[in-house]
Amino acid sequence: MEENSIHVIGAGLAGCEAAWQAAGLGVRVVLHEMKPKKKTAAHRSDSFAELVCSNSLRSADVTNASGLLKEEMRRMGSLIMEACDSSRVAAGGALAVDRVKFSEYITNKIKSNPLICVEEEEVRRIPDDVIAVVATGPLTSEPLSEDIAHRLGDGLYFFDAAAPIVSFDSIDMTKAFFASRYGKGDADYINCPMNSEEYARFYRALVDAEEAPLHDADKDLKIKVFEGCMPVEVMAKRGEDTLRFGPMKPVGITNPKTGETYYAVVQLRRENDDGTMYNLVGFQTHLKFPEQKRVFGMIPGLENAEFLRYGVMHRNTFLNSPKYLSQDYSMRDDERIFFAGQMTGVEGYIESAASGFSAGINAALRVKKKEGVVFPRTMMIGAMAHYVSSGGENDFQPMNANFGIIASLEHKVKGGKRARYAAYAERALAECDKVRAVLDELRREAVDLNS
Repeated sequence: MEENSIHVIGAGLAGCEAAWQAAGLGVRVVLHEMKPKKKTAAHRSDSFAELVCSNSLRSADVTNASGLLKEEMRRMGSLIMEACDSSRVAAGGALAVDRVKFSEYITNKIKSNPLICVEEEEVRRIPDDVIAVVATGPLTSEPLSEDIAHRLGDGLYFFDAAAPIVSFDSIDMTKAFFASRYGKGDADYINCPMNSEEYARFYRALVDAEEAPLHDADKDLKIKVFEGCMPVEVMAKRGEDTLRFGPMKPVGITNPKTGETYYAVVQLRRENDDGTMYNLVGFQTHLKFPEQKRVFGMIPGLENAEFLRYGVMHRNTFLNSPKYLSQDYSMRDDERIFFAGQMTGVEGYIESAASGFSAGINAALRVKKKEGVVFPRTMMIGAMAHYVSSGGENDFQPMNANFGIIASLEHKVKGGKRARYAAYAERALAECDKVRAVLDELRREAVDLNS
């Protein structure tokens, strides 16, 4: 193996971003991906950076923490954001993508990069004597998981769930209607309304429905569900009105034809650019497939729905990162090993990509024996890295991007929460432009050396 190179294990969002950023600094990358030879229960395609849970990447507004992280990534040259912008579909104020086009875009970019060599193989242990980025995600294969656990001594886990997808042609649009909450966007969501009697029948059927059994390897584990991807049936068991304050909240939704409002509403979001597939927003589930068809078929408009994909549930593994990782995502006691993606405790697609961005940059700089880039906590990408490396090792939990982890403002802002978040965004993007200048100079140096 060449001296000026790194190994990246896993071609998900974090791994692809890490490989791309390292190559952008003139470092050769060996990208290991076990697909298509081996897949997990959640994988469907052979492409890289497969979105397995949802096509929504949440808000695009910079006054939202997730939207701010996206803009930071976009400005600094993120491959994942480039793919998002190339495959975007309408979703109101959110960023949603055509999942197939998104993955194909990234796969083509990675495979056509002359500095990235893709090896289709399962990596069963972290390679010795090389700089490596482990980005195998929450579905890390068992042999590699065991190797990581052996190196670390402990770890954490939780269960994650994905929502069903139905065919648009099978939705009864005489009962459902297009509208966005509070009229935002271009009426991008399909809404299936319920009155109180319909909701009561649906609720009772949902909480009584039969769940799918866990895989043998998971049966002895205590189930621990991350709030952001909680199965709808688990959420429902917290109380009869829980769903009406969650994924089925009717607030801000009015039928544009009749002016009616409703007791509860199920929203469906476009899954692809052609609008032929829609997913049930917030309906991640672990129910048996026949039960999903029966219970979700009680939703007005979905009585004859064709399920293109049923909901699934799988184990997600993450590290006790504050105990083991530095702010550049490298191990404290072995700086040649970096981790990236959801296994570090960042939760969400863009958050995962952001950790890969940081790990890839810093792994490349370590190869080149240059000083690393630590993103300031005044930026959302830096706030995520700070949380992962110092979020409290005794009770560490996965975290989405949010303004609660970013460095506090040095002055008070009048005008309420939105004005305060706008001030966070203004400060973060000013810092981002400074970091971008540093990265651009490093990239120019790499081009000059390789030319």
